Amino acid sequence: KNPSLVTSATMFAVGVLGNLIAIVVLCISKKEQKETTFYTLVCGMAITDLLGTCFTSPVVIATYVASRWPGGALLCHFFSFSMLFFGSAGTSILCAMAVERYLAINHAYFYSQHIDRTMARFVLLVTYLANIVLCIMPSFGFGQHVKHFPGTWCFLNWRAMDPLGACYSFLYGGVMLVLIAVTVLCNLAVCRSLVGMNQRTGIVRTELCEQAASRRLFPRLPSVTSAAEIQMFWLLILMTIVFLICSIPLVVRIFVNQLYGPAYISAGGKPDYRSDLLAIRFASFNPILDPWVYILCRKNLLLKGCERLKRAAARVKDGGRANIGQHTPPSSHSIDTSYASIRTFHIFHVSLLKLAVHFVSMNVCNKPVGH
Repeated sequence: KNPSLVTSATMFAVGVLGNLIAIVVLCISKKEQKETTFYTLVCGMAITDLLGTCFTSPVVIATYVASRWPGGALLCHFFSFSMLFFGSAGTSILCAMAVERYLAINHAYFYSQHIDRTMARFVLLVTYLANIVLCIMPSFGFGQHVKHFPGTWCFLNWRAMDPLGACYSFLYGGVMLVLIAVTVLCNLAVCRSLVGMNQRTGIVRTELCEQAASRRLFPRLPSVTSAAEIQMFWLLILMTIVFLICSIPLVVRIFVNQLYGPAYISAGGKPDYRSDLLAIRFASFNPILDPWVYILCRKNLLLKGCERLKRAAARVKDGGRANIGQHTPPSSHSIDTSYASIRTFHIFHVSLLKLAVHFVSMNVCNKPVGH
């Protein structure tokens, strides 16, 4: 068996499964959460990651099966466009999520007046259109789609000798860099605001308690931010961390290759294909890990869905007993099962991260694993 083929097929299956589960979890969320602007963007992210996985991974798997590139220049253009588009579109949606949280926390009045689900859908539409325009440029001569070593994947020509190709490399890398910077800055601003709000709330609570000479008169003061907002914030932080780990190597590689690659090749040097493969592998794990981060953050909903499936299966299985007046009582081990499921999900998440690092470190000199 070809280890690269097995690994690619596994990554494809895990990515599709994770994104489908994330979309299902979103659909069974409470109405007030499902209809928020933030979770509309999260759903857009899950759909984008799912499409990105479905558009690129089958080409990689077909390449390993045939032991050669399965198509011509047209397939190379499609694959490269898909890599560029779904990479920048996912980054744009994550940036929109960060801006949405910044406006909700730091500019609540403006947010309440102008930001809603309709605006979120409009942002998603504009994001897709803008990234289509950005990523289709090489197909019309501004930049180049080329096949990269060892001939199993296509991407932009990030060692372009011509001025237009070099400009496109810097344009794409620059757009990604700006999106990353805005995302990080918004998250830092939200974090600072939340810390400041909690400190001010603590000061007010202390002053009121001192004036009353007893905490019993003020057993509980209203929270500045709701639990749902805190959950959104931590989900955004975790997704941002995963994104930075997976995407920064690729962005850095674009700038390094275009700045120093042409001169190095002209001088007779051999390009650093190892670093290229390492960067593209890290990027390929982002749409696979993203949905599992969301699933773990909303594990209660997932467990509730599992319990519903169990009860439905039990009713079908015990249908014969119901006809004679016997009813199956609820399982006495449901609490134990829930705790075991939570532990299982956490262990799975840690194992998935370790598996990703293992694939990157052990196979870096082989054919590319990811799409």
